[in-house]
Parts: sequence; C-alpha cells; structure tokens
Amino acid sequence: MKFLDRSMMISSGVILAIALALVHGFATRLPIFSIIPQFRWTSFAGGVSLSYVFLEIFPELSHTQEELQHSEILLVQYLENHVYILALMGLLVFYGLDLFALRAKLSKQSTTKIESDSSAIFWIHIGAFSLFNVILGYLLQEISHHDFIPCLLFFIAIALHFFIIDESLREHHQSLYDEQGRWLLVGAIMFGTIVGQVVHLNEAAIAIVWSFLAGSIILNVLKRELPDEKETCFGSFMFGTILFATLILSM
Repeated sequence: MKFLDRSMMISSGVILAIALALVHGFATRLPIFSIIPQFRWTSFAGGVSLSYVFLEIFPELSHTQEELQHSEILLVQYLENHVYILALMGLLVFYGLDLFALRAKLSKQSTTKIESDSSAIFWIHIGAFSLFNVILGYLLQEISHHDFIPCLLFFIAIALHFFIIDESLREHHQSLYDEQGRWLLVGAIMFGTIVGQVVHLNEAAIAIVWSFLAGSIILNVLKRELPDEKETCFGSFMFGTILFATLILSM
C-alpha cells in the first residue's frame, strides 16, 4: 500500500511538471490574444497571481517559519523571521539579475555591442528563470502531497504566471527565446522534477528552498503581472483577484 501511495505521489508530481512544461513550450503559440485583448488577459492573470501570493504563499511562509524555528540548522537558529529573510533574498537575487540585464541593455552603443549585449541579457534572463524552474520542479514532489483541488489551483496560478513571463521574454528576445529559451525552461523544470524524485531533503531544507522561491514569485508578480496604467484593465484584474480568492477560500 505504501508503494502504491508513493507511486501515485510521483506520478502526480511528474504530471504537474509535464503540464507546466507544456505551458512554456506551446502556450505562447496559442491565438489567445486574437480572442481576448492582451491587456485584459494580462490584468486577469495579475489578479489571479496576486490572490495566490496573498492567500497561499504568505500563509505558507508563516507555516514554514514554524518549521524553521524547530530545525537543527545552525544558521537559522541565530536568525529571527528566517523565512521572510530567505524570501527577501530570493526577491533581491532575481531583482538584481533583472536590473543588471536592464542596465546592460541601456549601455548598448555600437551595433556589434548591441548583438553581444542582447545575447548576454538573454542568457542572464534564461539563467535566472531556469534556476527558478529547477527549484519549482524540485518542489513539485512536496506539492504533490496535497489534494487534487489545491494542486489544480497551484497549476492554474503558476501556468498563468509562466504565460506572462513567456510573453515578456519573447517580447524582449524574440527568435532567441522561441528557438532556445523556451526549451531550456522546459528542460529546467523537468530536470528539477527528476532531482526531486531522487533526492529528498528534510522539512527544514525544503522550507528554505520554498522560501527563496516565494520571494522570486512575489517579485515577478509585482514586476511583470501588474501592467502599467495605460495597459491595464482594472475590471479584469478585479475579476481575476476575486474569482481566484473565492476558489482558494472555498477549499
């Protein structure tokens, strides 16, 4: 019976990974914006993601804090609010990478340098999001412990998150992203999932990894999924926020 439970847990984590990988691989190829205007879709996705951050990620961080307080890891024993520090570190790392890429882009001068800088910026972005996907893929083993509905809501929130990130990367890097970037992100999440099935960390270590990832999710939601004033639809944003909040609270 334990073997059966373990097999089901593995398969549900792998299914989640494959489904999210398909979003990276093919979602931006769907003619969604010919049906729903991009500013409405982006606003809706931002509302969904923000609901997930406030109603799932923040409470999970609070629970994670309790896990770390009872851990035997020496470093965290000397820190207060460990989980929030780790989340802040995740936010700072990804913000720093983004800022570095932006400044490199603004410093372009000659045509040769433009091509070189564009390639460098591409690899910085893809490297950062590949790291994000490896961590997320690994954590799918932990998420697969949950019931079907929480897993489904997680998939919806992260899939919309991926979709907006993909659109942003595709807008900045165009053919480089289509030909290489999206497949590297697909490979990263599958690699993380495979590692998650083979290597099993204790609860405190998983809490540390999750906290770091949560910080990067919060940054990406605030930076990429809350559109500028001229490109937003407050009605769509409110609809996405209220709809997803209702689904989460009704679990």
